[in-house]
Amino acid sequence: MIDVRGLTKSYGGRKAVDNVSFTAAAGRVTALLGPNGAGKTTTIRVLLGLERADCGVALVDGRAYRDLTAPLREVGVLFDGSGAAGFRTPRAHLAWLAASNGIDRRHIAKVLDEVGLASAASKRVSTFSLGMGQRLGIAAALLGDPKTVVLDEPMNGLDAEGIRWVRSLVRRLAGEDRTVLVTSHLLHEVQETADDLVVMTQGRIVRRGVTSELVAGHRDLEEAYFDWTAGKGEYVSRDFRDGGSLSGREAS
Repeated sequence: MIDVRGLTKSYGGRKAVDNVSFTAAAGRVTALLGPNGAGKTTTIRVLLGLERADCGVALVDGRAYRDLTAPLREVGVLFDGSGAAGFRTPRAHLAWLAASNGIDRRHIAKVLDEVGLASAASKRVSTFSLGMGQRLGIAAALLGDPKTVVLDEPMNGLDAEGIRWVRSLVRRLAGEDRTVLVTSHLLHEVQETADDLVVMTQGRIVRRGVTSELVAGHRDLEEAYFDWTAGKGEYVSRDFRDGGSLSGREAS
């Protein structure tokens, strides 16, 4: 379980995150949503020990990330792309992660196959498309067979088949009683995938709860989202994903 309580983080006197509290439960997919600058990325950075909070806590199964003895085996993370050096191959990148985190190398072939990169395991990462890089990042997140998975924009750069695959993947992970926290600007996909929502704007939570209950009374999540955030920030609508016009910038 992910437990965020009273989290506050400021930069230069401006509160990027202001008294944020929520939980992401095991066996459920929780989506963290909000316009650009809402505080989602800062919240995740604090959760992953990349930033220190001014006050409050962000815990994984009751512990701070920096206190985990084997982070990759406890929390799988896709954050800011694959993190792989361009000169490396996927197999070499995952082998390095496995060696540095005490993970059985036999998991490498399994996750490469799971994300659809088995045939590209010996190619240089520098030759990969954005979508292939995302798949490699997801492979790294799954390498340690973690009980908690944090996926930041996992559908970024994926085609329609890849988006459908991610949807199936996160549902399967939750079905295995793992904690799954995702961020996304693709609201139609979030509605299809997430059990619970945490919606932020201007550093604060404006809605949290069960997806179906929060969306009730609205045509869909897209309509509800605009009501909740009052048009602050931008996102990529499903119309763009399906080949329509760009209605916003995709950003965290």
